[in-house]
Amino acid sequence: MNDSAARRHPGSTLGARIARMPTGAKIFVILLAVLLPFAIVAVLATLSTTRQAGQEASSQLRLAAQESGRHLAIELVGDMTALISAMNALGHDPADAPSCARAIGVFTQQGVAGPTFRITDRSGRTLCGDSLPIVSPAALPGGPVASRIVADRGLVLSVTSADGATRGAAFFPIAFLRTIAKPSAFSGDYTETLRIIDNDADVLVLREPAANSVLAVHPAEKTILNIGNLAVGMSTSASVFTQPILLSLLVPIVMWLLAAAVAWLVVDRMLVRPLRSLRTQIAAYRPGETIDPNMLRALPAQEIRELGETFRSLSRTLILHEAGLAEGLVRQTKLTREVHHRVKNNLQVISSLINLHSRSAQADEAMLAYASIQRRVDALSVVHRHHFAEMEDNRGLALRAVIGELASNIRATSPEGARMSILLEIEPFLVSQDVAIAIAFLLTELIELATRINPAAQIRLSVRAGETPMAAILRTSSPALVESDALKEALGQRYARVVEGLSRQLRAPLHHDPLTGSYEIAIPVTGRD
Repeated sequence: MNDSAARRHPGSTLGARIARMPTGAKIFVILLAVLLPFAIVAVLATLSTTRQAGQEASSQLRLAAQESGRHLAIELVGDMTALISAMNALGHDPADAPSCARAIGVFTQQGVAGPTFRITDRSGRTLCGDSLPIVSPAALPGGPVASRIVADRGLVLSVTSADGATRGAAFFPIAFLRTIAKPSAFSGDYTETLRIIDNDADVLVLREPAANSVLAVHPAEKTILNIGNLAVGMSTSASVFTQPILLSLLVPIVMWLLAAAVAWLVVDRMLVRPLRSLRTQIAAYRPGETIDPNMLRALPAQEIRELGETFRSLSRTLILHEAGLAEGLVRQTKLTREVHHRVKNNLQVISSLINLHSRSAQADEAMLAYASIQRRVDALSVVHRHHFAEMEDNRGLALRAVIGELASNIRATSPEGARMSILLEIEPFLVSQDVAIAIAFLLTELIELATRINPAAQIRLSVRAGETPMAAILRTSSPALVESDALKEALGQRYARVVEGLSRQLRAPLHHDPLTGSYEIAIPVTGRD
């Protein structure tokens, strides 16, 4: 599969890779896939529990922020209410000492580190309270209660009377605010800030966390105080990967891998290894051997032992069958040799009878007819003898040896006084028996045709390589086979029909070149000698 096909069919590529895995690895992958849903369910349950714990922590943080904001609002509203009452009284009577004393009492009861205040008239003269070293009331905005954050120091709240006759300001130190804002029901590590709404630059940090992890989330809650446009913000640092969370996430994964490993180990010990051992024994099996029963008894699974016993029974049956086949082969070999000898003897008897009759013939035509028949019987005998000699190897008949012996026999049976010569140029090809018989008869007919036209004909037989490795070119050439009236007459009598039939047996056309006197045909070969 090419890259484009692999991209179009990713599942088939994955399936092919899994199919190429060893059996043990394949089983382990399958077990991992089967047990994976259980591991996913366990991880999701752990994440759900962790999420619920986070929601519970957020709820606790929200309650703590509301409690802190409530404490701060009560304190700041109470102090500013006392401050505004004193301002109103001093606005009507700047010498109203009791009103000033009540305001001082309210602020004094907060302790040494508590808030301080100052009330001034329109000209900036102090009517009640202490001086504020942090900021001057004149520098504060007028109107309703206004707030100002003094970085790392505290909070200043200021207010101006309705008629503008008096102005007041109160300073709340950061230590005092931390004490007031501390929630009673929240013991975790948290961050708390006091800020002016819509002004992120003015922030007073009341509490900072002891540590801040990189892998942590910071859920935050905000509570509006409804005084001086102030709000309290609380946030806590919750680590994403705490030890309980890590354990809760890792335990299902470890159990998933462990379950797959244990299952694979059991399958490998009980199934894969015994099958591999049995396969090794079967692969090493040789005909005539029997499987050791002790090896089969050592297999752990009963089904595999039964499989081994089945193969052991088949091996014994195979031994018996092989013995019967070997015995039958011996009988068949003896029978084949006997048939060969009888065929060879019969051909020799026929050749001898033809030779005897040819000697007793009175007419020349009869002698020529007997000689022609004898040459064909000799051709058949040559092919049969070579075929039996090659039966052991079953490679095919050596064409050079067959044609060489055939040419010798033809020269030996040629008429007395004939000066016929046969030149051989045969490459070492191998052919089947059917092809060899057709070639022998075809050469016999062509040589006889040439000698009939010219008893002293010079004949050249050649076999060379063809256009394909499994084909060769058989060529017979002689000056006697050049186009002539004698050749046409001989072909018209019977030779044309015979050579045409033999070429059909060879499944190829026989080409005649009338100018060079050659016949050429393609013959199938089985190889080279």
